[in-house]
Amino acid sequence: MNITDIRIRRTYQDTRLRALVSVTIDHDLAVHDIKVIEGPERLFVAMPSRKDDNGVFRDICHPITPEARKILESKILDSYQEHLRQMQQETPVE
Repeated sequence: MNITDIRIRRTYQDTRLRALVSVTIDHDLAVHDIKVIEGPERLFVAMPSRKDDNGVFRDICHPITPEARKILESKILDSYQEHLRQMQQETPVE
């Protein structure tokens, strides 16, 4: 899996949801609505999901192996942290 682009689409301040992210894989496949969530102990990544007829949320797409999940999550979280650093640098000090 070659992640060729990560875009932080939107960030949030006052909720557990911290960001919505889009990822491009091999310049060929885009996955939208990946969520960065503030968990009880750390930030984590939640894949896009929808509610089924029984009210259970199911991932629309997801990494198959633990190694792929770790790579995807670490790259997304690194990009999110870099996005926050850039936003802080752009914010003028009053």
